[in-house]
Amino acid sequence: QVQLVESGGGLVQVGASLRLSCSVSGRTFSRDGMGWFRQVPGKEREFVAAINRSGSTTDVADSVKDRFTISRDNDKNTVYLQMNSLRPEDTAVYFCAAKRDTFYVHTLSSDYDFWGQGTQVTVSS
Repeated sequence: QVQLVESGGGLVQVGASLRLSCSVSGRTFSRDGMGWFRQVPGKEREFVAAINRSGSTTDVADSVKDRFTISRDNDKNTVYLQMNSLRPEDTAVYFCAAKRDTFYVHTLSSDYDFWGQGTQVTVSS
């Protein structure tokens, strides 16, 4: 059974940093591309960042470029999202996702096969 479990969300003030983690089990993690998406009520899920299976290639949405960084540790079956200089507009539920058996970075939510339950990030002004 595949499980993706996010952690690290919370309530922070503007300008703060958070690091989200997503622990994956039930998969050969090193074969999968990973992504982070976010969603606010009433809006579609939005791409945030993605990383390929080896960690050598990443893609980050323009809205978070220079503030957010995605990384992974294949020995720990974990993908991370480092979020710096947080803004109120970053408030959302953040989801990690896995695209099985791929060499590439994927930015479309429809490409992904497995999803976590999400972790809330709230940035207060």
